[in-house]
Amino acid sequence: MDPDSRSIVIIIGAGVSGISAAKTLAENGIADLLILEASDRIGGRIRKESFGGVSVELGAGWIAGVGGKAPNPVWEIAAKFGLRSCFSDYSNARYNIYDQSGKIFPSGIAADSYKKAVDSAIQRLRDQESNCVEDVPDGTESPLTPIELAIDFILHDFEMAEVEPISTYVDFGEREYLVADERGYEYLLYKMAEDFLFTSEEKILDNRLKLNKVVRELQHSRNGVTVKTEDGCIYEASYVVLSASIGVLQSDLICFRPPLPRWKVEAIEKCDVMIYTKVFLKFPYKFWPCGPDKEFFIYAHERRGYYTFWQQMENAYPSSNILVVTLTNGESKRVEAQADEETLKEAMGVLRDMFGSEIPTATDILVPRWWNNRFQRGSYSNYPIISNNQLVNDIKAPVGRIFFTGEHTSERFNGYVHGGYLAGIDTSKALLEEMRKNENTSFLREPLLALTESDTVSGLQKCDVPTQLYLSGKLGISEAIL
Repeated sequence: MDPDSRSIVIIIGAGVSGISAAKTLAENGIADLLILEASDRIGGRIRKESFGGVSVELGAGWIAGVGGKAPNPVWEIAAKFGLRSCFSDYSNARYNIYDQSGKIFPSGIAADSYKKAVDSAIQRLRDQESNCVEDVPDGTESPLTPIELAIDFILHDFEMAEVEPISTYVDFGEREYLVADERGYEYLLYKMAEDFLFTSEEKILDNRLKLNKVVRELQHSRNGVTVKTEDGCIYEASYVVLSASIGVLQSDLICFRPPLPRWKVEAIEKCDVMIYTKVFLKFPYKFWPCGPDKEFFIYAHERRGYYTFWQQMENAYPSSNILVVTLTNGESKRVEAQADEETLKEAMGVLRDMFGSEIPTATDILVPRWWNNRFQRGSYSNYPIISNNQLVNDIKAPVGRIFFTGEHTSERFNGYVHGGYLAGIDTSKALLEEMRKNENTSFLREPLLALTESDTVSGLQKCDVPTQLYLSGKLGISEAIL
């Protein structure tokens, strides 16, 4: 093992949580850190790709929670660096619902169906909360017709994946902005990284960021953590910040020695993983209605979630001739497993139902595969509708010298980019507090951002990391926002 491979902190994962955690540590004097990223890029589930002549976002695509009294920190960063975005008005989608014959449901019928579905969903949530069980017979009818199934899909796979009121909208506002910038959403992470990593011409050259390092084993003890990667490298640290997704934690990618305690494993297993697949289609010309109130449209089919939710990209990228259809969960897994040619055939069948048999066939298709990506295993976390504070506390609580971060550890904003960003800050603050309490803290007094990887800090002491640090609530999200 390289004698310089011991660090004070190793951050596993260079998504938004890992980068914000590393940045917070560096700003507080922990320059002797190492970031191990499994893929060949930073960003995690924020990822752009060139398609049809523009940059499209395969993963996170919106800045959600804008326009409220409190500023969304991700929106502030985007504004600082001039990230281009477009306002998205989902409310109009309910008035652009097509049946299988290509007719749009009358606005009155659509509005009534939507209101009925919303009222039913809210009542069911209230019943579940009051009874504290997940399955409560509430007498409500299950959606049966194609329009009811389509609206149910929109509500429960998009708008109401969280229990009302949604913290993001309450705290930051109800507006959502689609990122439409050639530099990509991930540009914000590169700008964050510039604050503490050496860069040149917008490329990170700092050897404290190591790409293509797939962590397979974490050996942890009272003395520190040993990290083993797939390529046979071994790294040691006093602490580890693990920002792997909840899907990865549920998989067998990373082995813990000794195994994680039962309470931790059970908490991880209880958290659902949402798969959100945006299928991109490029056409030779537009054949769909355009305009600010026509950005989204819905296909009503007797099979729930079957190519239901569509978006035209003309508002974001004029003349791009790109449509996006969103699939989730079971449909996502099914489409990921089949050839793109079959997916194109299915999507074109739906579009010809809506717009006629004469429309052109797409010239190109792009199908992200988040579920089959072993470094992601899904798109974002989705807590059970009925959960308690103990579940959240257990998911984010450290185990010995391993601290957990990621959007899934954000009690108020799980599932969002700003949730991941704030979770990284929150976790680092908790780790810094623990280090101040138990370690030689002389290196924490002033930021030492000029340290190189070969610089080491000695005098570390043995200690245990108590979970009470998280459970006390003294280092919550509200402090991180400030």
